[in-house]
Amino acid sequence: MSEENKGALGFKQDTPMERFLNGLIVENPTLVLMIGMCPTLAVTTSAINGVTMGLATTFVLALSNAVISLLRKVIPDTVRIPAFIVVIASFVTLVQLVMQAYVPVMYQALGVYIPLIVVNCIIFGRAEAYASKHEIVPSFFDGIGMGLGFTCAITVIGLFRELIGGGTMFDVQVFGEGSVVPGPVGYFFSQYQPIRIFIQQAGAFIVLAVLIAIMNQVKFNMEKKGKDTSKFGVGGCCSDIEIKDPKKVKEELLAKERAEKAQIGVKQEQIKPSDIKVPEKEPVKVGEEDKK
Repeated sequence: MSEENKGALGFKQDTPMERFLNGLIVENPTLVLMIGMCPTLAVTTSAINGVTMGLATTFVLALSNAVISLLRKVIPDTVRIPAFIVVIASFVTLVQLVMQAYVPVMYQALGVYIPLIVVNCIIFGRAEAYASKHEIVPSFFDGIGMGLGFTCAITVIGLFRELIGGGTMFDVQVFGEGSVVPGPVGYFFSQYQPIRIFIQQAGAFIVLAVLIAIMNQVKFNMEKKGKDTSKFGVGGCCSDIEIKDPKKVKEELLAKERAEKAQIGVKQEQIKPSDIKVPEKEPVKVGEEDKK
């Protein structure tokens, strides 16, 4: 297998495993590509909110990717964006109705952010960049990988915010008064005073920044061990755009400029002096007044 046909983790490109791990690790939408920040920062006040929002997004991502891939040769290029929105909105409506019927508490907790899944740039970006250009199976697993990568990231953010800011973990009291931990350790935990800023808006930015720093450190350690991390985060919503080295771009521009100058020089050399015709001047007529 050539290096060009391998993904960042060594798997063959566009296989189910490569697509799954790509969204989970290599192009994690939250910690690597940093897209979909609106729900990431808004709904992660608790871990359960993160899990629910992430699974709902995963469902929409996987199925919309599959349907768009299935219809990619049928949808005219001029109306592909409205068609993508219709497909995505249909699955979001399905999720909204199911949650409203079976988990009304979570439906009320997430509120307006459930219908806003329609305009989540993770879903629309994968539809445009990947599903509309590839087969149904890799597109389906691309949606699952991206969705679970998003789910894991916002769940961890919600877990840290809930634990530090409220002393709970999945609504179970761990730190602070009423801790469920027994013995001396439980007494020590019960003395903890929650840092309320972590369940406010600023806490979301703090936890997100720490997790991104950890992700960058992991990437740095992989590079020190000689592993190729050049493909980390270069895809996402712009996976078909070739990222070039600025030096190479400058060299290409200089080479193009030299070629154009050389071509102009050759054309000038091919012109013979005999081919250059100077327009003859018309004889000046001297009027009667000028003669006088």
